[in-house]
Amino acid sequence: MIYLELFLTFFKIGAITFGGGYAMIPMISAEVQAHNWMSLEQLVNFIAVAESTPGPFAVNIATFVGVSQAGIAGAFCATAGVILPSFIIILLIARGYEKFQKNKYVQHGLYGLRPLMVGMIASAVLSIAGPTFFPNGVLNGSPDIKAVVIFAALFLVTRFRKIHPIALIAASGAAGVVLYGPL
Repeated sequence: MIYLELFLTFFKIGAITFGGGYAMIPMISAEVQAHNWMSLEQLVNFIAVAESTPGPFAVNIATFVGVSQAGIAGAFCATAGVILPSFIIILLIARGYEKFQKNKYVQHGLYGLRPLMVGMIASAVLSIAGPTFFPNGVLNGSPDIKAVVIFAALFLVTRFRKIHPIALIAASGAAGVVLYGPL
């Protein structure tokens, strides 16, 4: 039963969220918490790992959630669920893309979707920022100054220098070890 539940949940996420993996974060968060598969803190940690590993973000997070709930078979079901809608949709679009790409209604529709994508990604940022900067809750404590320092330093560096993402990931991990101490 868990296998079907993982597949259908991630199929729904893959079918009704647009804009890539980051735009899926609010829905993934809502679904994972609604099923009591993991806490928000665990999910934020999974998101950090999924972001720092190779491959598409949505596939990585689906795989991690699937493994956490039902092992390798769960990972397969969740991953297949999140991939299948995109696969089907892109096959259908590819067949008629040339016919519709110059259609003014399609173009106008795409212009209308752009602000939606920005909003969904901003929502994802905010849903991760809360538990990252306020681990005890926004209303229940002060911010995690170490997390704020890591964020601010890396944000400023990336604003003025073009640095490879792998270097940023390594720097973040090293800063975490230095500021929080080794495990």
